[in-house]
Amino acid sequence: MKFKYSLFYEKWGYLFGPVLFVFLMACNQKKETSMDNRMAFSNNKIVNEKVTSAESYKIVKVSDGDTFWCEDTAGERIKVRLIGIDAPEPRNYFKKKKQPFGKEASAYATKLLLNKSVKLEMDLNPLDQYGRTLAYAYLSDGTFINEKIVKDGYAVLMTIQPNVKHVERLVAAQRYAKERQLGLWNKTNN
Repeated sequence: MKFKYSLFYEKWGYLFGPVLFVFLMACNQKKETSMDNRMAFSNNKIVNEKVTSAESYKIVKVSDGDTFWCEDTAGERIKVRLIGIDAPEPRNYFKKKKQPFGKEASAYATKLLLNKSVKLEMDLNPLDQYGRTLAYAYLSDGTFINEKIVKDGYAVLMTIQPNVKHVERLVAAQRYAKERQLGLWNKTNN
């Protein structure tokens, strides 16, 4: 019996052994649960180690019209996606294609936000599927950034349940921009 096992192992063990090892290691990996992702923030205070608990953040990079990078006083950086709005894409990203008025929206957000301090307000889901922090952002003078970008016509309303805390304000901001043909609502921009 020992001989048959040894022969079997010599013949098939070298093939299936590494496959079995990889399979077992993959099954044993620690995985974040959705609860871990959803518990990143509590009572508008950031409590996990991915994002620190500073109340004010300095914006260090603007990716596009609705996404930016900021850092706290300790230098920890986080990527923030503004809740409730969708700005046109300034360039191709993976499956997303460059859209009309994208460069203008990105330039507007850069002028509005770069090197400014902001406070972040969370809604029910603090992270999106890509791990970005979802937030409503406010400048130090109290300006509601999400609303201002929509009201000035550089983004449109985009609500995703359950993050709808300020949906009425964003609907009113879009109506304002559309009625006045501001930004991307201006017929000459289409």
